[in-house]
Amino acid sequence: MSAEALSPWLRRPLTELLRQRGHAWLLQGPSGIGQYELALALASAWLCEQPTEEGTACGNCPSCHAIEVRTHADLCVLMPEVAMQELGWPLDEKAQADIDDKKRKPSREIRVEAMRDAVGFAQRTSARGRGKVVLVYPAERMNTITANALLKTLEEPVGDVRFVLATEAAWQLLPTIRSRCLGFTLPWPETAEAQAWLVALDVPAADAAALLRAAGGRPSDALRLARAGQSPKAWALLPKAMARGDVGALADHAPAQAVGALQKLCHDLMAVGNGATPRFFDAADLPAAPPRLALARWSKSLASAARTAEHPFNAGLMLEALVSEARTTLNSAARRRP
Repeated sequence: MSAEALSPWLRRPLTELLRQRGHAWLLQGPSGIGQYELALALASAWLCEQPTEEGTACGNCPSCHAIEVRTHADLCVLMPEVAMQELGWPLDEKAQADIDDKKRKPSREIRVEAMRDAVGFAQRTSARGRGKVVLVYPAERMNTITANALLKTLEEPVGDVRFVLATEAAWQLLPTIRSRCLGFTLPWPETAEAQAWLVALDVPAADAAALLRAAGGRPSDALRLARAGQSPKAWALLPKAMARGDVGALADHAPAQAVGALQKLCHDLMAVGNGATPRFFDAADLPAAPPRLALARWSKSLASAARTAEHPFNAGLMLEALVSEARTTLNSAARRRP
């Protein structure tokens, strides 16, 4: 990935990273601001055969082309299988066969078998002569066994292998993993810069600001909302629809998406109740803030629901239960009025 293909707020960080030496980087920051894109651009620069004067990838050489088509022999990408499918990276033959034969579902964690293959990859000679790179994303999806399989190679890499780990939850990583990497925190994009980026990617200018707010200022998440067909008007109407108990307002949401939307609403009501500015909704679109204790109970319940939202027993019943709880909580504000 060339620097020109990067989001504008990631170009300076890429240049900063390339100025420094180190065999292992940990790129960290909140979701939706480009950890994966920056990690891939860094790996591309390290492997590029005709790097620019700044050291970034040229985007045209055989190495850059091999990365673009996901076939570079010196780049090992470690991701959960669901993420690899989403981002277009091929699975190994056995894993793909097992999934195709419905023997199992794609993993949501980085499998220890894939990590062991990566350790073997790190010990082999470079195929193209520019060294080797192991890219891990999201790094917090390594379980303890997988992370421990990486530790020795991360501490004492063989030959010319380099590592770039990207995470949205650095605190979930083992301290031993964090201590073996140089840390880099991604900068938060400016609002105007993020809106201009969205408009350049064909998001209507009238929708860009509202979608960016709905995504909490995270441009990549806002783009995902736009491409999923999220209506800014429907988002603005959601809080009062929940106060009415209108299940239809979340009918097009998967359980995990519904929980996420309700957590944003709960967050904003907590903020307003404490005199702060809401982050995800316009203040005019919010109902009166319920009592703090009611919001605290709701927040705890939503956090519990988030842990099982990817595999609900019955998605329809879960959605009804979520909306019913939201209605009860939101209307507790009215009940406390004299």
